[in-house]
Amino acid sequence: QVQLQESGPGLVKPSQTLSLTCTVSGDSIALKYYYWDWIRQPPGKGLEWMGAIYASGVTYYSPSLKSRTFISRDTSKNQFTLQLSSVTPEDTARYYCVRREYWGQGTQVTVSS
Repeated sequence: QVQLQESGPGLVKPSQTLSLTCTVSGDSIALKYYYWDWIRQPPGKGLEWMGAIYASGVTYYSPSLKSRTFISRDTSKNQFTLQLSSVTPEDTARYYCVRREYWGQGTQVTVSS
């Protein structure tokens, strides 16, 4: 069974870069034909797709976040990462890594000084 686990700091200061890692078990992020996504949910709001990395390593980004988002991967560790730069309090959210129907439990990130 595929399992995803997010990790990273729970508190980030404004203007800094948020960095999160998703560790995957039960499947390889470099094989098959899957997209590995980052999705977030701000408090009281809906889900927002941020971007994805395909099995080939090609990345895709939400147009609204593209200028601040970078997704990468480390296939030797079976991990993929999210970097979101120049964060503001509006980036406070629960962040999830996802592969289709498989979701991590999410990690809460608060942007505050």
